Amino acid sequence: MNSFVESLTVLAKKEGYNTTHIPGVGVFKASESRVREPLCYSQGIFIVAQGAKRIHLEQKTYEYNADNYLVLTLPIPAECETRVVPGEPLLSLLIDIDVSVLHPLVRLFDHYQQTSDSPGELLEARNSLYVSPVTDSFSATVLRLARCLHSPLESEALGKGLVQELLFHILNGEQAAPLFALARHNTHLARLERAMKYMHEHYDQSLDVERLASMANMSPSTFHRNFRNMTSSSPMQYLKKLRLSKARELLQDQGVRVKQAAAEVGYESPTQFSREFKRYFGLTPQAVSYSL
Repeated sequence: MNSFVESLTVLAKKEGYNTTHIPGVGVFKASESRVREPLCYSQGIFIVAQGAKRIHLEQKTYEYNADNYLVLTLPIPAECETRVVPGEPLLSLLIDIDVSVLHPLVRLFDHYQQTSDSPGELLEARNSLYVSPVTDSFSATVLRLARCLHSPLESEALGKGLVQELLFHILNGEQAAPLFALARHNTHLARLERAMKYMHEHYDQSLDVERLASMANMSPSTFHRNFRNMTSSSPMQYLKKLRLSKARELLQDQGVRVKQAAAEVGYESPTQFSREFKRYFGLTPQAVSYSL
């Protein structure tokens, strides 16, 4: 067992997501393999110590494991599968992307002319996620961050700096254009992120493309096209997947009844909710609820 696995093993006290002493940094544990299933991925950096995961987005498959990490600049509904060797649970470090930390780093890259992509290429960046190989410098920083998480004192004193150092290595890595684009105010990706953030905060409300496009400072047709390019879903399909994923969390994690879950995520008709839930997940809401 390597040092990174040992550190995360201590931190992963339960299945699923475990918080740490650093806000926005968590440890995920899965002891069993999972077949391909719909999942709403959060924006962030996903670094695997043990095990492997695959994301299926339309015709593309992204695999991340101990040899490479995943960067997700926008929250994406996709299909995911988890591969675990018996007795060796999947362990991964999850780090939220804080754009306020990205901005000064990107300015430094610009100052030292270390950005390889032109402004036009960043404006038109079409990928919202990518997988990049783990380098020795990246691995060394990740290990120091994982060890730091064991101590509240070290987390508070060193955590922010280590996250910043890790972001530096990611920006300096392969295929980092989407992360640079996220930090620019005028790129399509950054403008979409503002609208998507609103969707995630108000998914239970009535939303239309015109309003969301206005938030992104785009025409409805341009917004629709760029949204599909980045997420492989139309804005309204994305909203439906988001609502259904939130409803599944209510059913599984909080034992909320089906009608209540439907109402809380913005469905007026429980029948329509149940029909769309089964079509998306392959199971009825009752089948995943604690309160049958």
